[in-house]
Amino acid sequence: MAESATNLETLAPPAELRRAPVIENNRGLGWLTDKLTAFTEGKTPRWWWMMFLPAAFFATIVLPGMLIYQISTGIGVWGNNHPVMWGWDIINFVWWVGVAHAGTLISAMLFLTRQHWRTTIGRMAEAMTVFAVMMAGLYPAIHIGRAWFAWFMFPVPTYEGMWPQFRSPLMWDVFAVNTYLMVSTLFWYMGLIPDIALLRDRSKTRVRKFIYGLLALGWTGSARQWHHFEKAYVVLAGLCTLLVFTVSSIVGLDFATSQLAGWHATIFPLYFVVGAVYCGFGMVLVLLIPLRKLCHLEDIITTRHLDRICKLTLLSSLCITYIYLMEYYIAWYGGNPYERWVFSHRLLGHTYWYGGWIMLTVNFLMAQLLWFKRIRQNLKIVFVLAVLINIGMWFERFTIIVGSLYQDFLPANWGFYKQTWVDIGTYMGTLGAFFMMYLLFIRFLPMIPVAEVKSVLPQGNPHHPLGGAKGGKS
Repeated sequence: MAESATNLETLAPPAELRRAPVIENNRGLGWLTDKLTAFTEGKTPRWWWMMFLPAAFFATIVLPGMLIYQISTGIGVWGNNHPVMWGWDIINFVWWVGVAHAGTLISAMLFLTRQHWRTTIGRMAEAMTVFAVMMAGLYPAIHIGRAWFAWFMFPVPTYEGMWPQFRSPLMWDVFAVNTYLMVSTLFWYMGLIPDIALLRDRSKTRVRKFIYGLLALGWTGSARQWHHFEKAYVVLAGLCTLLVFTVSSIVGLDFATSQLAGWHATIFPLYFVVGAVYCGFGMVLVLLIPLRKLCHLEDIITTRHLDRICKLTLLSSLCITYIYLMEYYIAWYGGNPYERWVFSHRLLGHTYWYGGWIMLTVNFLMAQLLWFKRIRQNLKIVFVLAVLINIGMWFERFTIIVGSLYQDFLPANWGFYKQTWVDIGTYMGTLGAFFMMYLLFIRFLPMIPVAEVKSVLPQGNPHHPLGGAKGGKS
């Protein structure tokens, strides 16, 4: 037995050449199961209630109140006016779509490329996608003004025998968001099934056993079920990866198909895809860093995972910076006086100049701090940068929308946009609903996929020189 262990150690590569483990401290499979189900099965901690109650207040009182008031009174309660017909409603819609994208990118694309480090953070990112898409889909329904006619946007005949206007960009948003919500929800729920079955088998009360039993869909873990599961998971991962690019491209085309200076650019679909991914990475870091500390998951969500997300965030920042430069170059090179005026006033104007400077300062200059490993390993600084990234991307959407609308071609059409308390309350309500659903998710479902993490550990592979009989500490 000692000779066998010596042979295994001889087969293993030198320590300096080994990759960092997915789970630190060589934890065993039993420890991993207990650790990843402890938060779901244990007592609700105080910090969870301190976060949940304010989020539930905004989600169940503020948001419904704002929606009822807006629908019963009209969209005149918003700050929208002539010529700024789009304000916080579309700004927040595009922002929420962006928040949703990094979750699918991390989980689906990295799964297809067999990046094992994604297993510990994939599910939390997928849940972020699902809840953010729900918040994004709320805005197209309410900004049409007459929300009771929202069913006209679905492909069903009306009572007059007429079909919806499929050439309207609003229809594109409806189809894109609903498709993305459906596929990302299936992808998220599909990965949950084996772990829900694990919770079912570990349940100590009949109520929990019954609920988890229904959600597990009869999962027994047989070889046939795993075979079908893996095939379906690959298909859904491929669909989600395609939707990362198509959904934001469609949102970008909402602007690019217009004739307005500052919007009609063929770079907009790529612009919105890269911006959405960049914004989403920022939100992933905002969620992961506190949960890692509060739930004592330092051995599972390691600094290596966060370091790689920071590197992807930096790459997205460089891409979005290139697009910023190309926008200004095309405006100068194209010779269109209206285009030049719009882009010059985004930075040097007298009204909304601050939006452009916040956008460039955060999304370009401050993100360059992630080049330094010492910064990437300081999680407090990374958390602050992640919050600033979300703020910077919100101001990017503000600059694109309001900064291009508030002064039209004729001076008679110039105006000033200012948000109202209804705009602010609706946005705060969506934030509350997002965090409330996310907190409920981590409380009642495993936030990290137990089965997936086990599958990439040496202990889960009997043929691995460090796994099988070698095992690990339990």
